[in-house]
Amino acid sequence: MIKWLLHKAFKKFGENADYDTTYLHEITDVSASAAMRYLGLPLLSQMTKPAPEIWAGAALASVLDGDCGPCVQLVVNTALRAGVDPATIRACIARRFDAAGDAGLGFRFAEAAIHDREEVGALRDEIASRHGEAAVISASYAAATCRAYPVMKRGLGFGHVCRAVNVDGETIQVQHEVA
Repeated sequence: MIKWLLHKAFKKFGENADYDTTYLHEITDVSASAAMRYLGLPLLSQMTKPAPEIWAGAALASVLDGDCGPCVQLVVNTALRAGVDPATIRACIARRFDAAGDAGLGFRFAEAAIHDREEVGALRDEIASRHGEAAVISASYAAATCRAYPVMKRGLGFGHVCRAVNVDGETIQVQHEVA
């Protein structure tokens, strides 16, 4: 019965998000317990409030670090539904942070946290001063957890490199960080 409910929920999620959930169905077939545990991850990774732009930037940086095209597309679609301006998302993907506003701040913060860069403290303070501590928590959760999806999918054999993403009807080539 639980597997049936999980399959139904994952199918509905895939249809609503225009997202391939094959890997979730395979997890469910192997272990309902593992599929149930998966359900906890979105509780952390999709904490878009109180500042959806900060969350969107942090989530994009994290999922791009994991490098999965369908995962990036899902974050883009979630950000758009949360009201983030498509131009802001495009600027983040192109790494034009000066044009990305608060999303650019969230993106830079997530990269600094992921790669343990010295500027993480100053970026954290800037987010807190603009949007409060709850926005810092949201960005930190997004930075830590959104890259879990690509890593997990790659481990399960479902990873797809991110080369381009659709933002509000426009295909954008992904600009990966230069080391």
